Amino acid sequence: MNVGDELPPLHVHITRDQLIRYAGASLDFNRIHWNERFATGVGLPDVIAHGMLTMALAGRMVTDWLGDPARLVDFSTRFTRPVVVPDTEEGALVELTGKVGALTEDGLARVDLVVTCEGKTVLGKPQALVRPA
Repeated sequence: MNVGDELPPLHVHITRDQLIRYAGASLDFNRIHWNERFATGVGLPDVIAHGMLTMALAGRMVTDWLGDPARLVDFSTRFTRPVVVPDTEEGALVELTGKVGALTEDGLARVDLVVTCEGKTVLGKPQALVRPA
């Protein structure tokens, strides 16, 4: 593992159907994630994806690349912009890229990620610390 190594990009379509499944799995049934009338009524442009779902996609990208989820030591991010999910077959396209940004003195690698939807960053400074093989 070297500084500059790139992870394979990941492109995921999040649909309203997936939001309902995620709500059941996470027990987060907030209506902003499934009810358009409610979401727009509280000032959102439309139904939005769960922030933790977006974060999970970033984590999935890293663990898929590592091949062993136990090598993921730490993961952090900030939620900076919601992923708006239209009521279409395609839903919202979330695009993820990443690369090794640094090697630490204690033998870990810092992976810097970029997570966007419609060309706008949706997670702020997502980073993973991983243990090289």
